[in-house]
Amino acid sequence: MPTFPAKPEHIERHIAFLTYDRVKLLDVTGPLQVFSDANELLGRDAYNTTLASLYGGPVTTDTGVALNTRRLAGVGLDTSDTLIACGGDGVYAASRDNRLVAGIQRAAEKCGRVASTCTGAFLLGAAGLLDGRRAVTHWQRCSDLARICPRADIDADPIFIEDKGVWTSAGVTAGIDLALALVETDHGRDLALELARNMLVYVKRPGGQSQFSEALKQQTQSATGKFDALHFWMKDNLTADLRVDALAHRSGMSPRNFARIYTEETGMTPARAVEQMRVEAARAMLENPGVSIKTIAMRTGFGNDERMRRSFARQLGITPQAYRDRFAVEVVDSVAG
Repeated sequence: MPTFPAKPEHIERHIAFLTYDRVKLLDVTGPLQVFSDANELLGRDAYNTTLASLYGGPVTTDTGVALNTRRLAGVGLDTSDTLIACGGDGVYAASRDNRLVAGIQRAAEKCGRVASTCTGAFLLGAAGLLDGRRAVTHWQRCSDLARICPRADIDADPIFIEDKGVWTSAGVTAGIDLALALVETDHGRDLALELARNMLVYVKRPGGQSQFSEALKQQTQSATGKFDALHFWMKDNLTADLRVDALAHRSGMSPRNFARIYTEETGMTPARAVEQMRVEAARAMLENPGVSIKTIAMRTGFGNDERMRRSFARQLGITPQAYRDRFAVEVVDSVAG
């Protein structure tokens, strides 16, 4: 097992996980495991972890498993410590609890770092800790967070963000990414890499949330349904001529009028929508390792693999090959006996 020399200050950092009824269990246990494993690799208690709640005592998670917690006010955080607000279905009710929000504010004044996993960002937002900062949460909840935190800059794509001592992360398993980043900040990249290897995860994932989301289905949904039939046809004919002139003709409109109305209805240009549809179709085909990238580029209307690579870079921040390496499913032929 590799050895990791202790830093001269030999600080023991306290990590407090803020929980509440119906917190998501993995939002707590994923990062918790990272800090526990870091202690094991370092051979000392570099991290002292605590599960906290407003009043202490048992907290029921979304799975029905109960967590034994300490009262938040009694945890005793200081400048070397971190408060992590965890996400879950109960976060919206928790965000309306003025006593809990005040407790978060008091704890944030004392500790050196504040963080959130997934929708735990709503608790930080309720406490005013996202004001004037970039932040992220699960891609399905980013628009809601932006609406209730107008003074924050909500970026829907990153896996995690750090801005002036406040760390936020995307959906569920991104809490593990965030915890690895915190460990890297505290103890260096070598330890974070070894933890990632042991857990069979990336120390930093390529690309952002968009590679996992189904944003295309929402983004190409016209507000009034005016272009729904066109979208169905486009998805079935990705190798056809999908330039503005051709789409306008199919819609019985002039190219200029079509481009204007389409953008107003869908929030994107026709060219952008076509590119997203082709990327989405290519993603599905890349999960089958038996089809070459060049063939996929032809079948999805890109024409060549270089054009597809550029589209993947724009849309997902990842190459087609990297996407395949991450998501391809091995196909095993079955032989009837």
